[in-house]
Parts: sequence; C-alpha cells; structure tokens
Amino acid sequence: MKNLPSIFGSMVFNDSVMQEMLPANVYKTLKKTIKNNQPLDITIANVVANAMKEWAIGKGATHYTHWFHPMTGITAEKHESFISPTSEGKVIMEFSGKELIKGEPDASSFPSGGIRATFEARGYTAWDPTSYAFIKDGLLCIPTAFCSYSGDVLDKKTPLLRSMDALNKHALRILKLFGNSDVTRVMPHVGAEQEYFLITKEHFKKRKDLKFCGRTLFGARPPKGQEMNDHYFGTLKTRVLAYMNELDEELWKLGIPAKTEHNEVAPSQHELAPLHETANVACDHNQLMMDIMKKVANRHGLECLLHEKPFEGINGSGKHNNWSLMTDTGANLLDPGNSPHENAQFLLFLTAIIKAVDEYQDLLRISVASAGNDCRLGGNEAPPAIISIYLGDELMEIVSSLMNGNSYSRKNSEELRIGTDILPCIPRDNSDRNRTSPFAFTGNKFEFRMVGSSFSIAGPNIVINTIVADALDQFATKLEMAENFEEALKDLIKKNLKKHRRILFNGNNYCEEWVTEAERRGLLNLKTAIDALPYYVSEKNIALFTRHRIFNEREIRSRCEILVENYCKTIKIEALTMLDMARKDILPAVESYIKELARTANSKKALSPAISCEVEIGLIERLSALVKKLYEGTEKLDAQVARANGSANMTELGQYCRDEIFKTMGEVRAAADELEALTGSKYWPFPTYSEILFSV
Repeated sequence: MKNLPSIFGSMVFNDSVMQEMLPANVYKTLKKTIKNNQPLDITIANVVANAMKEWAIGKGATHYTHWFHPMTGITAEKHESFISPTSEGKVIMEFSGKELIKGEPDASSFPSGGIRATFEARGYTAWDPTSYAFIKDGLLCIPTAFCSYSGDVLDKKTPLLRSMDALNKHALRILKLFGNSDVTRVMPHVGAEQEYFLITKEHFKKRKDLKFCGRTLFGARPPKGQEMNDHYFGTLKTRVLAYMNELDEELWKLGIPAKTEHNEVAPSQHELAPLHETANVACDHNQLMMDIMKKVANRHGLECLLHEKPFEGINGSGKHNNWSLMTDTGANLLDPGNSPHENAQFLLFLTAIIKAVDEYQDLLRISVASAGNDCRLGGNEAPPAIISIYLGDELMEIVSSLMNGNSYSRKNSEELRIGTDILPCIPRDNSDRNRTSPFAFTGNKFEFRMVGSSFSIAGPNIVINTIVADALDQFATKLEMAENFEEALKDLIKKNLKKHRRILFNGNNYCEEWVTEAERRGLLNLKTAIDALPYYVSEKNIALFTRHRIFNEREIRSRCEILVENYCKTIKIEALTMLDMARKDILPAVESYIKELARTANSKKALSPAISCEVEIGLIERLSALVKKLYEGTEKLDAQVARANGSANMTELGQYCRDEIFKTMGEVRAAADELEALTGSKYWPFPTYSEILFSV
C-alpha cells in the first residue's frame, strides 16, 4: 500500500486542492459563501468550475455528473462529457459555472409519491458546496440536491441540509444564553458503523433470492451457526483481509476516514466503522462506502450483502448511527465533562434530546421502517421496535436526583480496576453500552441502533436533527423570556425530565417484561413498517416538519406513500421469487429424489422380498406430505399475489401484504426448509446455508 497520508483524499477536490488551484480572493469568497449558506456568484462559480475541470482531467476524468440521492435508497448519476465542439471539427474541454451549479436530469421515473406525473420530466440538481466533489471510476462526481420543476424536494440531501440549519439556529440560541458568543455554528456529527456479509460470487449467482431480493427466502439452519461466538472479533481470513485492505485504500482515496474493521458475530459477517464527520458529509460517504464495498467485493470473487436479514436464524445487519453535536470551536455539546451533574449546559441539551425522542418516538421508528428491517428488529442483536433511551447508571442517577430535587453524590471510583497489579487501571466511561437499546448514550454521543444496513442515513438524521431542534426552540423561547435565568433553567430541566421520564430505560429491551412495562408507560410498539408509516402524516408530525421548513405537507405525504409503495413492491418481488424457486427448482428436485428412493426400494424388493424397504417408504411418505404442503402453499401464495395486483389503495395493499402474503411466505418457507433437511444434498438445487456461510 502507498503512503497513507499521500493517498488519503487524493481523489477529492478538497480544501487543500482548492487553496492550491483557486486565486486567493476566489477561495476566500467561496469559503465565506459556504459558511454563510449563501448562493454562489456566477463569476466565482466559473473560476471554481474551470479549476475543478482541470484537476479532474489531470486525474484522468473525461466526464462529470451531478451525484444525488433520490428516493430510491441509492445514488443517481447522469454522465456528461467535458467536450465542446469547435468550428475546425475538433473538441475542447469545457466546464462552466452554470454547469457546476445546476444540472437537469430527467425526473419522470424517480419515486415522487404522486408529486410528479410520469410525463412531467424536468428535474433540477443544485450543487452542494459543503460536500467536496470527488472522482469515482474516472468520473468527476459533484454532490448535489435534487428537486422537481415545481420546486418540490425529490431527494434526501435537501431536507438533511435543512434539518442541520434548523438545529444550528436553535442550538446557537441556547449557547448564547450560556454566554458562548464565540460559537458561530453547531453541526451534527455522525459516524455510521456499517455491518455486512461477504459470500462467494459463485454461491450468490446460484441463488435467485439473493440476486432479486438481497436475502435468502429459503434455507434450513446449518449444524453450526453463531452459537459458539468464535467468529466475533476472530482472526480475519486471508481472503477477507485482502478485501478489507483494498477497500480501505479505495475509501481513503475518496477521503472516507475508514477506521475500524472486524468480524461480527454471525459467520461471514463483518463491520466497518469510519470516523465521525458532519452529517451531510457522513451521509455522502456512507452511500459511497456501500457502492465501493460491492465493487471491491466483485474484484475478489465475492458478493457484499447489505440486506438487513440475509440469513434466517443468525444476526442481521444494522448501521449504528452515532450522533453528536459539535461547535465550530471544537466543543462536543454532548460531552458531560468530569462533573456532568454540574454541567448545566450539557444537562439542558440532554433534556432536550430526551424530550424530543419521547414526543417523536413514532418518527424515529418511521425513519428505519422497511420490509427488510422488519425481518431484523427485535432479535439477534437488533433492538426491538419500541423506542427508548439508555443513559447508563451514572447519568440515570443524576437525572433521578434532578427530578426528585435531591443532591447527587458522585461515585469516588473513576477508574476500572481489573484485579491484578501488572495491568494498568483504565478510566471508567460514563456509561456501559446497552446493545439492546434503540437509542443509547455512549459517553459523548447517542447511538441509534435501529438503522438498517442498506439504509441511507439521511432519513434517520433528518428526524433526529429536526426533533432536537424543535425541543431546543421551545427551551430557548422560555429561557429568553425568563427574568431569572438560573431559576428558569433549573425548573425547565426538572419539569421536562419528569414529564418525559417514561422514555428512559436502562434494562434489557429483549425481555417480555419490558414489552408489558412499555405498554403501561404508554410507549408505542410499532412492530412493522405498515404499523408505523401512518404516523408519518399525523397532524403533530406535519406541523413539526412544516414549522421548521424541512418539508411542506405535500412532500411529507408523498414520502409516506413512497415508503408504503416500496414495502408492497418488496413483498411482491419476494413472493414472486419464492414461487419461481419453489416451482422450478425445489419441487422438481425433491420429486427426483423421491423417484431415486422408489427405485432403491424396488431394487431391494427385486433382490429379495425379505429385504425391508421401510426406511425408503417412510422417507417417501414424509417427503410426499411435505411436497403436497409446499405445492398447496405456492398455490395459495400465487392467488394472493394475483389478488394484490388488483388493489389500488396503497394503505390497504400494505396491510394485505403484511397480514396475508408475508404470512403465507412463512408457511411456504417452513415446508421447503423441512424438505431441504430430508433431501439428499446432491439433489438440492442451490447452495445451502452450510455452504454459503462457511466457504469464504
């Protein structure tokens, strides 16, 4: 590998490149424009565009694209070359400020939730100068926002930037009350820990369910899964290590600060975690990361699976969204300091987050709602669908003392003693890590553990930023009008902690007692995406988003419709794939095995009537009964899919897919998996879990 400092960000038009290639006055104007969130003057844009083009051509690029995040869950590109014809029949390489600032991709086929008709094709991309341009696969990529001809938002970047502005606005009001006038910007910082599976390309190609759905629809459990925990943090296999080394280098070239990598709990499962960055950059980088992960895997004869639950019975894959608040002076507003009980500013921000999560638990659940994540939430290392906050023992004691008006006595021991003199004492963190909690405080940040592996982190962070901004707005308004700031602050914290204490839970979120207790507290238990999504368009949530100008009402309703539609399409694709595999692969394979058993039985009888055929006959009877069960299940599923195709009401269709189709899919799978366990391995038509999970 090359010298790391020399390759890091080498394919990024970053600040150091701009300083080198732009005239000093242009560079200063551009930085001021970005800092003050102002439109870029066209004369400045022309200079920046030319420098960007020259830099990109020097790196081998011939095309550029406005790279954006539509509502498809992945990124989009429309490639344009730099060439411009001359009168001599030749070409020159040009790129103008107008082309940099604005693009015009076709918007007709992107999801819009009814905002756009198919024949209304025009859409616009607008450069986001807060996220650096970069070169990927010889293409200059310019991060942009995406909107319709009428100005309606059609992407995930624009509302994310709006939510960051709202959070900054109201956080600054709070800091001003505490006398922190040197801070001019507050930014949410995010680190997204990415979990994924690596399997061989050969096995992937032989599984229609993995190719079409990203997860296995059939598969009997292998003799060994993850129960020995021997894969977790284990020595990396040579092939996986080679993949990770190349992946790191590719990510570092793009300025993505990949930091930590290790084996996860399930066989063939791994994790990659970057350093924290501002939320919009972290979002761009995570989308890039998922793209690069798949491309590098392909070069190693592997397939990178990002589905939330690729394999039944073992851990699914999440994306832990670590969220904190940083000032432009370098302070972390969620750092409790050495004496959190005396840090009033920290306690106020903590209280705002507690209030926000309690009042908008439905929106947090919606931000991670999908058919894929429904398969993951609630088991095997994933938190349940009930939203709660884990604070850890010390913070919980501080909060309790504030609610009760008692004084708090800090524990004397600040070091963790391991029990032998040869090992050093280590500092004890403010909290342990509760792996079952959906929203956990982890020392100086909150970890939102419900996000699915394939998700864009834009959605969850839009919600977190907005709901916290709303709480800070209410707090700032009350404190700004207070005659006695100290008394008003103390009263505000105490009242809100008491009011929203129901959302705090430090225990085991997996236990059945918590489900009962959460219901008693009045917390929502939205088990499926279809349960959660109707809350998106509640009066309370529409008022929140419109109040802070994140979405207008039409945009909110359109996003809700897109999410429901995606759920229905996912279930229908899975059902059709299941039918195809069962009818064309499994049933013929089992019938062939039954015929072989029958031939064996007949051969035995031909040799001697005294030879018993009891084993073959018994197995044939068991297989035949299961074949009948599988066939009847496929017929039932086929009829349900046909019925679903005639439904026009998306909400009713979503409920039907959840209650009928998905249930029948479970019945079909159960029969098929039992058949797999009884059928000779040479007859089974596709790779089994044993082969897939233990072959890399």
